[in-house]
Amino acid sequence: MKLFSLLSCAVGALLLTACTSEKKATSPPGIDEPAPAAFKVKFETSKGDFVVEVVTDWAPLGARRFYNLVNQKFYDDVRFFRVVRNFVVQFGINGDPKVSRFWSNMRILDDPVKQSNRKGYLSFAMAGPTSRTTQVFINLRDNPNLDGMGFAPFGRVVEGMEVVENLYDSYGDAPPRGTGPDQSRIETQGNDYLASQFPRLDYIKTARLMP
Repeated sequence: MKLFSLLSCAVGALLLTACTSEKKATSPPGIDEPAPAAFKVKFETSKGDFVVEVVTDWAPLGARRFYNLVNQKFYDDVRFFRVVRNFVVQFGINGDPKVSRFWSNMRILDDPVKQSNRKGYLSFAMAGPTSRTTQVFINLRDNPNLDGMGFAPFGRVVEGMEVVENLYDSYGDAPPRGTGPDQSRIETQGNDYLASQFPRLDYIKTARLMP
């Protein structure tokens, strides 16, 4: 998933790269259900738990995709593969390459930016227009510069932000800006690659909708 200028796979210090396929596909039945007006998701992680509240009106298409990914248990056993101090925590590449390939073709249209990328707010990573799929980042500080790049927050951490702030971050950013994991290798090799070369990464045990 190519992330435009914000996380681009090769360039841009501030760019949030989410490498993505060039193909478009229609979502199969059962994985594109409407999201409620608001909902909460509890993340149980290797570092502790945190809760995200999603407000669908902030970014309706992003909220709907996130809702369906959680319902499909997509984020279970997923690593926080990009943790950049005082910037963002990024996750959302499934540990099974087959699952990643399936979702990489189902891009969603862009949402207008209604909320700023404040500390604790979540947005989808992207690689330019109409490129969002599964990768999400949590802002570790106020990042208003991301607003003008089209990153539309759809929710925020309402409990356990201290857990997010303490996720393992010593691997740093992706190459060439750091020594962290290569996104393309995560997509093709999954958790086997991360477990063998980046064993200290924190990860999501489960992500579930709350009553």
